[in-house]
Amino acid sequence: MKKETEEKIKLLIEKIRPYLINDGGDLKFVKYEENIVYVQLTGACEGCPMMDITLKDGIEEILKNEIPEIKEVQNIPEN
Repeated sequence: MKKETEEKIKLLIEKIRPYLINDGGDLKFVKYEENIVYVQLTGACEGCPMMDITLKDGIEEILKNEIPEIKEVQNIPEN
């Protein structure tokens, strides 16, 4: 079940990525644990003042609408 959900998440992220890439950013799937999706916003998204809105009102909303068991989406900053 987890593997199946992870695949759905990855497919949705691939659909979202072109919009972020168009604005100079990008989105990478990191992991899915305990109903939380961990992603990494990179490029222009990193440090953008709209990053939290993009993450919560955009990415998280899309993923939760398609996969109701997801509790939240968290960004893991690049080191």
